[in-house]
Amino acid sequence: MLGFTQKEKALFQKLNTPSKVQDFLNSLKFNFERGGETLKSPLFTSRHKNAHCFEAALLGAYMLSLQGFKPYLVHLKSTIEDYDHVIAPFKIGGFWGALSKTNHAVLRYREPIYKNIRELAMSYFHEYFLNSGEKTLRQYSELFNLNNLNKDWVTREGNLWDIDKKLDKIKHYDIVPKVYIKKLRKADNLEIKAGKIVEWKK
Repeated sequence: MLGFTQKEKALFQKLNTPSKVQDFLNSLKFNFERGGETLKSPLFTSRHKNAHCFEAALLGAYMLSLQGFKPYLVHLKSTIEDYDHVIAPFKIGGFWGALSKTNHAVLRYREPIYKNIRELAMSYFHEYFLNSGEKTLRQYSELFNLNNLNKDWVTREGNLWDIDKKLDKIKHYDIVPKVYIKKLRKADNLEIKAGKIVEWKK
């Protein structure tokens, strides 16, 4: 059975706060999926040393679980013109924060200062826009607890498309009242410019 080496386990134990886990996720190259779409397990994400948002959320949730946190995911759903995003929420002292990997200057880590998951999800709304300035975030999911899955999601070979399907099917909540969607103001030109800053070159 595949598993983490003692060296890998020792490293993960040292990353004993959400902030340290986020720093580790930031150190991974961004996965541009040049060979086709992927959804690697935490084991293979850590060994390939690259990740997109979903892969990083899975790895981050697993690493947090080693420190006593529940391994949660939340799905942020956009319009069809944009990309969805997946984060790994965590709770400290009754407040929520989130691990989040992205290649841009926005949609990143959140400090544990939010009272509930809606507040946490809403914190991403104004950062979520196209190059045209159109704001695209529309829904967030309820908490998805990875502990409810077979434990093989941590070390499985191949892509975890089954988790993707499950996450897409759970209950989602609207962020923008439908009557207001057409009234949304576009992001400013300065925001659009800042949003184009990338960490890893494609």
